[in-house]
Amino acid sequence: MPPVVRVIVLNWNGRRWLEPCLDALRRQTCRQFEFVVVDNGSTDGSVELVRDRFPECQVVALADNVGFAAANNAGAAGAAAKYLVFLNNDTEADSGWLGALMDAAERDPTIGLVSSHLLFMAPAGVVDSAGDGYLRCGGGFKHQHGQPAGEARGVREVFGACGAAFLIRRDLFERIGGFDPDFFMVYEDVDLSYRARLVGARAVCALDAVVRHAGSASLGRVSSAAVFYGQRNLEWTWIKNSPRRLLLRSLAAHVLYDLAGLAGYARAGQLGAWVRAKAAAAMGLGPVWRKRRIVQRTATVDPEALWTLMEPDWMSVKRREKRFAFRRDADARPVRVE
Repeated sequence: MPPVVRVIVLNWNGRRWLEPCLDALRRQTCRQFEFVVVDNGSTDGSVELVRDRFPECQVVALADNVGFAAANNAGAAGAAAKYLVFLNNDTEADSGWLGALMDAAERDPTIGLVSSHLLFMAPAGVVDSAGDGYLRCGGGFKHQHGQPAGEARGVREVFGACGAAFLIRRDLFERIGGFDPDFFMVYEDVDLSYRARLVGARAVCALDAVVRHAGSASLGRVSSAAVFYGQRNLEWTWIKNSPRRLLLRSLAAHVLYDLAGLAGYARAGQLGAWVRAKAAAAMGLGPVWRKRRIVQRTATVDPEALWTLMEPDWMSVKRREKRFAFRRDADARPVRVE
């Protein structure tokens, strides 16, 4: 019989992260899984490390860096498992992590996605994500980002799953077409979650499924690449997936949200990346609009039900994120890396 779960670990020149990540998979109390490392054309010996140290792990070695979306699709191809789990290489999962994800998924067949409870490796005891939320103005965010981890347990409803560590039913993943490879990286998890919601799947965060996450190990915080892909793909996600009624209702707020982003990235020295992102988003509208027709034609959920799941107050969310980013940068400032 095929394993119940396929765990897919994506890697790009992340040799230093891979060994602790895969060792943590070996320590899982749930053993009903296979694991696959998809390597995005690394040149740092990552593939050799996996083949030498983890012979039980399958390796999909791609010749080039095709991005997060396409590479994860390659890792999912041919899977017979009931569930797919996507895991970043810069993570270390607690021993009960996979079992907690599966327990949450088995609670209710309408649960299609289960997000992990992601805590930062540093600062310790701080939440990176307790699932993804979506703003009514058309943007994604991480629940509880920057907040103390606390003692909460169990399962809570969220809009979507954070792509760093989550479970999705394989039949749902295939039904909605997997990750959109045109996104390359950033926001592909928000897009996937939105499309899953449109066909009636629910998403939850399993607070007992704890993963420690370095965060931004490949891109770095507020890098030009992160700004470009994030700001381009934000537009594509909103345009492709929002039902017509919600698209029109949120249009004015979306413009204000973009203007606030323009000001913020200009202050951060990333104005050029922001402008390039919005120009690229506009240039790609033809294919996005064609995808939109397919997505909306297959949607089954009431738009008003989606609206109630979305966060109305985007300014409060962004203020919380900004305060945490400031604290984290202040903590890191004295550290000099040669």
